[in-house]
Amino acid sequence: AFLVALVVACLTHYEKVVRNQYYGYPDEWFPSVSATTGDRYPARSIFQILIALTSGPRFAILALWYLHAVSKTRTPSMLAKVVLVVGLIRTVSCGVFVYITSTDDHDIHDIGMLVYIACTFPYMLGTIWYERRLAGTSVQQAVRWRQRICTAFIVSLAPLIYFFIQHKVHHVKGAYTKYAFVEWSLIFYDVAFDGCSSWCFRRLQLQVVDAGKAGEAALLGGTGTADSSYGQGKNIASYAAAAISCACSTLSNMENIYFFADTYLGFIFWSLLTAVPLAIWYFPLWHMGLSGDELFLFANVGAVVLAVPLARRLVNSHRGFVHLLTVLTLVAYKFPAPEHRLYLTAFGSFASCVAWFSSFSARTSDRNVYAWLLGLIASCVIKAMWRSNNPVWPIMHAENGGWNGSAAMAAGTTALSSSSRDASPTRKAGHAGTSSLDWLPSSFGFGSLLFALHTVFSDSTTPLRWSVDGYPSTGAQPVPWGALSIAAMCGGLLLAHRRLALTLLWFGAGVLSIIIFSATSGWFSFLGGLLFAVFLFSLAPNFALSLGTQPVGRSLAASLLTYNILMLAHVWTVAYEFVPGGPLLRERTGLVMAMMTAALAVGFAATRKYAHLRAYPSTVRHPQEQQAYDQRRQATRSIVRRTAIMLASLGAIVYLARIPLRAPQPHIPAEHRAFTAGIWTIHFGLDNDMWASEKRMHDAIDELGLDVIGLLESDLQRIITGNRDLTQSLAESLNMYADYGPAASKHTWGCTMLSKFPIVRSSHHLLPSPDGELACAIYATLDVHGSEVDVIVSHNGQEENLLDRRLQTTELARIIRTTSNPIVFLGYVVSKPFGEVYNILMGDGQLNDVDPTDWDRWCEYIGFRGVKRIGYARISHGGITDTEIQSAKFQLLDAPSNPAADRAAAIKHHTQNLAAGEGHRVPALQYPPQFRGTGVRGHRYHVFDEPRYF
Repeated sequence: AFLVALVVACLTHYEKVVRNQYYGYPDEWFPSVSATTGDRYPARSIFQILIALTSGPRFAILALWYLHAVSKTRTPSMLAKVVLVVGLIRTVSCGVFVYITSTDDHDIHDIGMLVYIACTFPYMLGTIWYERRLAGTSVQQAVRWRQRICTAFIVSLAPLIYFFIQHKVHHVKGAYTKYAFVEWSLIFYDVAFDGCSSWCFRRLQLQVVDAGKAGEAALLGGTGTADSSYGQGKNIASYAAAAISCACSTLSNMENIYFFADTYLGFIFWSLLTAVPLAIWYFPLWHMGLSGDELFLFANVGAVVLAVPLARRLVNSHRGFVHLLTVLTLVAYKFPAPEHRLYLTAFGSFASCVAWFSSFSARTSDRNVYAWLLGLIASCVIKAMWRSNNPVWPIMHAENGGWNGSAAMAAGTTALSSSSRDASPTRKAGHAGTSSLDWLPSSFGFGSLLFALHTVFSDSTTPLRWSVDGYPSTGAQPVPWGALSIAAMCGGLLLAHRRLALTLLWFGAGVLSIIIFSATSGWFSFLGGLLFAVFLFSLAPNFALSLGTQPVGRSLAASLLTYNILMLAHVWTVAYEFVPGGPLLRERTGLVMAMMTAALAVGFAATRKYAHLRAYPSTVRHPQEQQAYDQRRQATRSIVRRTAIMLASLGAIVYLARIPLRAPQPHIPAEHRAFTAGIWTIHFGLDNDMWASEKRMHDAIDELGLDVIGLLESDLQRIITGNRDLTQSLAESLNMYADYGPAASKHTWGCTMLSKFPIVRSSHHLLPSPDGELACAIYATLDVHGSEVDVIVSHNGQEENLLDRRLQTTELARIIRTTSNPIVFLGYVVSKPFGEVYNILMGDGQLNDVDPTDWDRWCEYIGFRGVKRIGYARISHGGITDTEIQSAKFQLLDAPSNPAADRAAAIKHHTQNLAAGEGHRVPALQYPPQFRGTGVRGHRYHVFDEPRYF
């Protein structure tokens, strides 16, 4: 009731309910209990209705506690009666301050509140004092928790009074918000104290008996015959079966709620696991090599603490507390320093691994494993909603679309629900792992599985970007076909309990899917990826359950080391230029996939060998216990099926909603036959302070009016960059066509071209790179106002590799030289103007430099041929990256141009180039004025301090 009222009040009247008699938002930003529940409609009415619904159970708790207490003693104690009476007064006083709000009658409202608080002390202390005299493990567990809650309640009164005085007497800004937090904590302590009664009622049974039927049965039972005795036994058995069925039905309803909560915690696990390498990547990116922070990648290996019996027992009995530790690390977004966010995220990943991997050996391990895997699918759906970003990552905050705070609050609630449940007893490890190396196959298999899930299926667009081709046969596009990726994951999970999942034929089909996915491109690769998803998710629960039967310490150590080694190998295939031993895995993704498949095969064999571990032998169970277990297993399958269908449906809705409904429109009207182009190196969508930069990039590109832009370092479909699709995100938000450069499996850092004009055709090129990192290029033909214009976007090698840059630029010059269409070059060349590599590009490629007099360039260059240049600007990066935006405006020619004459004219004196000032251009052909002077958001015209016009 309180939480619903809080949410409704914040959604409907946030600034009104946080305002008090002295201050409002933003000085005060959290509402008090009274403001939430009594000040505004509809929160007040909803709260009062919910409180009315809960009043009956609250009175029932008092009555049941009294009956339970007196049943444990021979005569009713006066203390029990006093506690009952005080509890009744306390409950009635709750109704007083709930239904008579402070706006109705301030005095009566306050009296009701004071009576409630005054009764809370004797109620809590009397309950604890009385229960300490009672026997029973459950009762004593209730006493321990009641003591803790009562202590917290009493201790909280001091800050409550302090902050109230600060607000009421000293008028301190923000004091009432702090007072509100303490006030809300008292509410939760109060509810939790009554919730401890569940331990006391554990052995309590309530029976509703038809007295007439009971009397008739008593008369019949009084004959004392053997037949009646037998019939009585049958009735008892049937009653027992009915009781078990009823209990399981009730348990099933609660288990459904708990299952959704655990699925959300699974989402948090995958969010943190995928965030760690993403946060690490920021540091070597700026160091251009290993920074030492890479060691945090192994934070997950800390889960081997479960090998210590004491640690394992503590985690199993307080798993909710461990989840709560995980949740606390979600506040990393509050820390501006990137290293602090990395430390918190790594610790959160460690704690989450401990909590989840310990649950794989529990009696409810099948349920836990399915919730864990559905959490991964949920993360894919949520990333689809946020256009490939995860709203709880430490690179997100409110300014760029993060929902970190809301997600942390929801995760805290689910963690508390986990802590309210008894930990399931763990089953003993399989005998095979205790005296031999039989535990290794399961470990290798699970580590490889974790790697495959993270690498390929932690985002629904990764299987599509792995195989993308040029226009017009690009293959499947992320929107809407990403929905099929989610559906395939869900479908695989629903096959996991089938016998098919552990057959050799199915494994053979899975290996074939991996080969098709890795070795082909376009639609064939995507279809192979869908089959790979079905195959992998059908294996995942079996692999996890198999791991749960092994010695926990050594099996987790081997699994997580396998996962991390494969992950490093995957990174080494593209980052070989900057890491030790890089040439060994240079461009060898096929080898990494082969190692992954071999480890999956080993794990598959081990899982088949111990297939009996998927269920518990009925011979060791009491029949009623076996029945309860079978019903629980069926209930788990049912809720898994419903959740999977729900997620697949939600994924389809999200992707269908993302389909663009209108064609892109150029910024410059068609009658001018002009367009604006640009080039920008974007550092993988992480700004200089380690925040996701898509939103700021969108604002800069849109306000500059860029019709065509090349984005470099844009391939984010890797573990270290979060498996994000920045290209699709910007294409949708800017309403532009997109050409994603060489596929994610091609070992480049990526090129992307966004265009307001239709892409007629394009090809992706891997440029010669014998020494350094593999260079990429996109060669596209656009339909610009009815005329074909070619555009090349390229990212050449580093300064240290002169041979690479020569060969790469020579190949680019050859491509440029062969086209007869007008052409614009947007690239990263690494050369001084009129240097050797520059001359190869401009001379051999027969290109014109957009401004030969601009001597202060090194990386980015714009060239053209067959179009008329009308403007050129250099815009500062605004902290989004370390590289500026270069832009040029071009106009289509009515007649074919003379490349030699264009080139001679372009080298004329600087003042001649500037002869046409901005005033000679119509506004549609001018650069926007807001970037002059200090600019906006850190972006401004720099170097020349203004655009140049020609």
